[in-house]
Amino acid sequence: MDGVFTEMILFQVKQEKTGEFEALLKTLRAEQEKCEGCVGVRYFKRFYTFDGITPGDPPRELTRVVKCVKYYAYWEFDTIEHCGRANQWLFDQYFKTICKLLIMPYEINCGYSL
Repeated sequence: MDGVFTEMILFQVKQEKTGEFEALLKTLRAEQEKCEGCVGVRYFKRFYTFDGITPGDPPRELTRVVKCVKYYAYWEFDTIEHCGRANQWLFDQYFKTICKLLIMPYEINCGYSL
């Protein structure tokens, strides 16, 4: 298959745990980048939405937290096998720590980039 193997993870973080989660991401990202076959790792925190705007306008800034703060991870690998090994490492090392900060287990979507 062409392209890199990509994994996108949605984290729904408890509002009072965002500082702890962001501190963990700094450590986690440095370790993720060292995983065999890792092409890149990026994170973003949801600050904006397109809800309630006129088409063509820029997204509007979120003004309050409802239920949780959403973070997304975008992790790329050179092969699907390397992704599998990296996920095993992530589960073994960080699953319990991360889950304590979330309102529900994280959601993983993956596939080859186009």
